[in-house]
Amino acid sequence: MYKELLEEIRKYDTIVIHRHSNPDGDAIGSQIGMKHLIMANFPEKKVYTVGDPAGRYSFMDESVMDEVEDSVFDNALAVVLDCGGANMVNDERYKTAKANARIDHHMFTGNFTSTEVIDTTFESCCGIIADIIKTEGLKIDEIGAKSLFTGMVTDSGRFRYDSTTSRTFELAAFLTEKGKIDFNDLYSKMYAEDFEGLKRKSEFILKIQFTEHNVAYIYTDAAEVERRVAEGMTPFGISRGMVGTMGDIKGVDIWVNFTESEGKVLCELRSSKYNINPIAVKYGGGGHEKASGATVEDRSVAMKMLADLDAMMIG
Repeated sequence: MYKELLEEIRKYDTIVIHRHSNPDGDAIGSQIGMKHLIMANFPEKKVYTVGDPAGRYSFMDESVMDEVEDSVFDNALAVVLDCGGANMVNDERYKTAKANARIDHHMFTGNFTSTEVIDTTFESCCGIIADIIKTEGLKIDEIGAKSLFTGMVTDSGRFRYDSTTSRTFELAAFLTEKGKIDFNDLYSKMYAEDFEGLKRKSEFILKIQFTEHNVAYIYTDAAEVERRVAEGMTPFGISRGMVGTMGDIKGVDIWVNFTESEGKVLCELRSSKYNINPIAVKYGGGGHEKASGATVEDRSVAMKMLADLDAMMIG
């Protein structure tokens, strides 16, 4: 599986690396890590990263994306990272590349590139790339190792989620040997919050509601989103950024955050116990068993999703 991907990389002088929109640490980390894997082992190749801004992960080295002309794709290999479906890819020009490939750890919903490395047993896409490096005896530099480690940390919830395995720790140790990682500096940049941010989080905590069977949820309508954006937040920060406020409530096994944005509703579904992915898929989304997302048409559809989640608690 890894050898086929590496053979594709060897064939092309130009490689463009893609990932999903509104990137998290795994998306950015896998992009930078993949870029440095290629640069360290195939220094003659031109490697580009594309996508929307890194947002809160802009502290990561080389997180600013490249401006790439359409013509670059004509004879290039496009590598798509951390995307469970074609609809998740931020830059659709991967379809115009001479060839394309994908590395992903989300639940499989179908092939959409010619070469695919898919393994849902990994906690992160960064973890797969680290395993490629370790298994195939490849080189990686400090920036690449640090970027991959950062992605593993964020997608494993600081090694708390049940996707974390002994392999996760083995690969994390492998990366720390390859890169000089200042853990205090890294974790403070990832998780430190200013006082205004903590105040906003407390306001969202006070908005938490519960269904009949104890599914926790927050609903933020368009008017409040507009006000929050004026305060410096983003719709993505409100949706994915605030879903974790419900994650440690005693007796809550499923929680969901609804955020109105651009005429639709962003839905972030989480669970500590149940496979909520089929509900996300039912409403046009996807992801992992216990962490999925979807975008639905309006509040009424969002409430139907909530009812489906509530029904899971009965059975």
